Amino acid sequence: MKTAAFGLTSFFALAVSSTVAAQTPAYMDFAKHATITEVTMAPDGKHIALAAPSADGMETQLQIVPLDGSKEVQALRFGRQQHVTDLIWSANDQIVVSRAKRDPLKTRPDSYGELMSSDVHGKTQNTLFAFVRDSGPITGRRKDKGFASVAMVLDNEPGKVLVEFTAWPDSVDDEDRSTTIYKVDTRTGNREQVEYSKDPATFQFDHDGHARLKITYDNEDNPILMYRPTIGANWQAVPKALAGRTMSLLYVEADNNTAYASISDADEPVQLYKVDLAAGTRTKLAGKADEDISRVMFAGHDGPPFAVLYDEGKPSVQYLDPASKWAGIHAGLLKAFPGQMVTFINWSNDDSKLLFSVWGDRNPTAWYLLDTSNGNKIQLIDRSMPWIKPESLARTLPISFKTRDGLTLHGLLTVPAGTATHPLVVMPHGGPHGIYDSWGYNPDAQFLASRGYSVLQINYRGSGGRGRHFMEIGYREWGGKMQDDLADGVQWTIDNKLADPARICTYGASYGGYAALMQTIRYPDLYKCAIGYVGVYDLHVMKKEGDVKDTASGRRYLDRVLGSDDAQLRAWSPAQNTNRIKVPVFIAQGMVDRRVPMEQFNALKDSFKSSGTPLETMLGPGEGHGFYKPENRAELYRRMDEFLGKYIGPGQR
Repeated sequence: MKTAAFGLTSFFALAVSSTVAAQTPAYMDFAKHATITEVTMAPDGKHIALAAPSADGMETQLQIVPLDGSKEVQALRFGRQQHVTDLIWSANDQIVVSRAKRDPLKTRPDSYGELMSSDVHGKTQNTLFAFVRDSGPITGRRKDKGFASVAMVLDNEPGKVLVEFTAWPDSVDDEDRSTTIYKVDTRTGNREQVEYSKDPATFQFDHDGHARLKITYDNEDNPILMYRPTIGANWQAVPKALAGRTMSLLYVEADNNTAYASISDADEPVQLYKVDLAAGTRTKLAGKADEDISRVMFAGHDGPPFAVLYDEGKPSVQYLDPASKWAGIHAGLLKAFPGQMVTFINWSNDDSKLLFSVWGDRNPTAWYLLDTSNGNKIQLIDRSMPWIKPESLARTLPISFKTRDGLTLHGLLTVPAGTATHPLVVMPHGGPHGIYDSWGYNPDAQFLASRGYSVLQINYRGSGGRGRHFMEIGYREWGGKMQDDLADGVQWTIDNKLADPARICTYGASYGGYAALMQTIRYPDLYKCAIGYVGVYDLHVMKKEGDVKDTASGRRYLDRVLGSDDAQLRAWSPAQNTNRIKVPVFIAQGMVDRRVPMEQFNALKDSFKSSGTPLETMLGPGEGHGFYKPENRAELYRRMDEFLGKYIGPGQR
């Protein structure tokens, strides 16, 4: 086995010594939506499908592009304020998509659970799953009260897929929902039930589409693993020797027995194993003791894993067999795109064509086609943000440091060009649990760096990417050790002369907004200002308002991660401690945010009225959990630029 980092060893020297002659990007450059969000190739390698948002981001179309140079592009749309996502080819000439909604704090639309199909010419279209309301005398054809997603494409039956369908709850608190697996003909819409669970479940399948693993959850949200050792066997508990806590089938060979699975036995990071399903045995192939596998790449159109990626710390690739054809192709592409990452998306059926993506800290994403039958010719398909010029952006450096209690943490430091010690913006991520910052293009960090600020992102305890134990040591530490981790990271940058200690502010969204305000309470001498964006400011309010508390599992989550000690919740709520905030604050809020509703914004604003601390505000009419309209995002950047300039900008000491 071989592990390789991809060109990051010299990043620090490049970042602090290079000069950037390109023009400073405009606010709108960072605020605009990508022109392409997804790309996938047909099995025969003759067409590419793209999800293409409109300029204002209010619609995403499906575009089907022939690769023969004919330029007969088909554009299919659901309509204004409708989006397509999850593009999946079910046959050479047939594609399935989901109708979706946009969440501004996510990189791509979220499915509504409705599935549609079309041929490549757009002439034959079907609604596979949806709840279509009656319109006067016209009865809606589909009455599917639930959420559908494609679970597997059946290669041996072109045009047919397995669909996982989980019923909607009958009421807000209802968690007694069934899951059904259907075999669906995407050309006709005909469906056949093949599996059923009275509880919400995830089914996973062998090479020919037989369900072999079923995952449900108990009343404490712990996974229950059941499997079929052989085709047709009864469901039985997965033995602890095979998988102690979590298991996911990634690929099953044509013998329908030899499987490749990601597994965690207790609270350690996910590892990759080769599994004999009938024997109940396994062999470890890849994995780290302190970092999850973030992605797996597969050998050709229908082959097992050949590489795994790690990205919570310093990005790296581990080849299972460095001498394999697939490792050689990937390593060659890494050399062709130095300092960037290459990810395989899909191969044509005959393995002659590869669709792959290239991305990095200064490249949002570009898609390319490799034709191995034509002299390994590489063709650019499209760029997600073609107006972004890499030479105008800053380098992002993976960092690691130890906390005061000896915990090793990873993070990122985005550094503007030049040799000066820059003012610093500390940018904690949202979530907070299960989410983590990884190396790649970040519009917020690049915007701030373009204005002369270094940007520090830290995967504090409680973050994802390092296994269940690392996530759980952040439970009930929202205002405690998780805040200490951020401050320890700031001190590390100061000790290493990577930040001007007299010019430090903090900015974050969602939980990151909470952390930005809590930092100024817990470490009042460290910061000159703070910015909260759609942030949580009162933990009591979080338990009473917003959509997390709408379900029993959501309420269990809040109790699990926040606790129920009123005194502690009060002490760790910025809105109840504004008398301790001595620096200027700017907060921005979406007026129809359901995750962090206006009650959070109002609680903080009302509390500030009596504290006398300077407070600036920005409201986004019609905006939810993050600003979606490019003009509002650009205005937020302008306001942030103006605010930061007053307190840690040029001349401020």
